[in-house]
Amino acid sequence: MIYNLYKPKSYTSFSIVKQVKKITSEKVGHSGTLDPFADGVLILGIGKSTKKLSEIIEYDKRYRGLIKLGEKTDTKDLTGTVIEKKDIPEIKDIDLDALAKLFIGKHMQKPPMYSARKINGVRLYKLARKNISVDRNPKEIEIKDLSCSLYNKDTLSIEVECSSGTYIRVLAEDICSEIETVGHLVELTRTKVGPFEIKESLTVEKFEEKWKS
Repeated sequence: MIYNLYKPKSYTSFSIVKQVKKITSEKVGHSGTLDPFADGVLILGIGKSTKKLSEIIEYDKRYRGLIKLGEKTDTKDLTGTVIEKKDIPEIKDIDLDALAKLFIGKHMQKPPMYSARKINGVRLYKLARKNISVDRNPKEIEIKDLSCSLYNKDTLSIEVECSSGTYIRVLAEDICSEIETVGHLVELTRTKVGPFEIKESLTVEKFEEKWKS
């Protein structure tokens, strides 16, 4: 069985899998890691349905997020250490619709060091925590839809529809670079994975009720 669960902020994807495994006493897998600071849709396969996850992981995804301008962090999000500061341009003078259009289409994107991607069997974030950086081959990703709007004087709000494997943290940095500043993600919500939407996501508690009934 495939289930659409809601992952809250500050939980790891693995911790949700672990909770569901305890409830079901079955094999459980997920269709793509969501960063601990992020929340949103996490698709789980239970029992024999874990075989379907390799197909689901390739589905397009939709996110909304907030980018804090003027400060770059080593993790590209709010969990990291600020490593660079830069002046913020007057956002009201920037055509944000035109800015968003620059990113629509296919691009080569390099996975960040702070990510769950494996190289030679080791997750990149484990190397990053030891201050080890390794070469990462860029991967083709596609931004299918992007909108940018001003959230407040130093924060942009974005909504993104993208192909599997897209790192929104990297996209956020690229957007900041285009307007000649730096920045990092301070909020990220995965609102959709293929046909699975956040409004239909079950909390672990609701899932347990459903499973036991």
